[in-house]
Amino acid sequence: MIPEDVLKEAKQAIVDHDKEKAVRLVEKLIADGEDPLEIMNNGFIPGINEVGDLFGRGMVFLPELVQAADVMKSVTEMVNSALPSRESEECNGSIVIATVKGDVHDIGKCIVVALLQANGYTVYDLGRDVDTDRIIEEALRVKADIIGTSALLTTTMSRQKELEQALKTAGLRDKFKTIVGGAPVTARWAANIGSDAYAEDAQDAVVKVKKLLTS
Repeated sequence: MIPEDVLKEAKQAIVDHDKEKAVRLVEKLIADGEDPLEIMNNGFIPGINEVGDLFGRGMVFLPELVQAADVMKSVTEMVNSALPSRESEECNGSIVIATVKGDVHDIGKCIVVALLQANGYTVYDLGRDVDTDRIIEEALRVKADIIGTSALLTTTMSRQKELEQALKTAGLRDKFKTIVGGAPVTARWAANIGSDAYAEDAQDAVVKVKKLLTS
């Protein structure tokens, strides 16, 4: 088990957007034979969540948010690369995920991607501000099981509904399961637009994805 003070250091490294420190912590844990997923779940993710909360309250600004997200991306890649056996053993499905067109917020999505990959799922992250047609094209190309979309603005939530309608129009709705998330998104919204699932946060996304792939 990773000591509490190390987890606190990991959290603070994200808050301080200190990439050198965060990378050093991961390298040491891997060298010591520790499970890097623990530092992700109990250190880095709480850190990026705190940054997101501070940004929402106007206590940090966009440059700091972007830098923290960059650190999170780096350590996520390191953690995922250190879990090859878990991925090969538990590769139960594939997910195409994107932040919808008109929305450039993607920290929450990045956390979801990190946890899904750490739990053995193949994830195709299309990034942010992604057009509906491209999401569908990529899902078809990689033969995805699930399409996940994130909307962080009330003005972009309609893109999630647009995806559902586009899939139906193309006769593809039964080919994919869909899951939606994002700050303004609710379970009621998901039900209203016809999505298969709603994820409240990254941990919930892992649970819902597992249910979708086993149902």
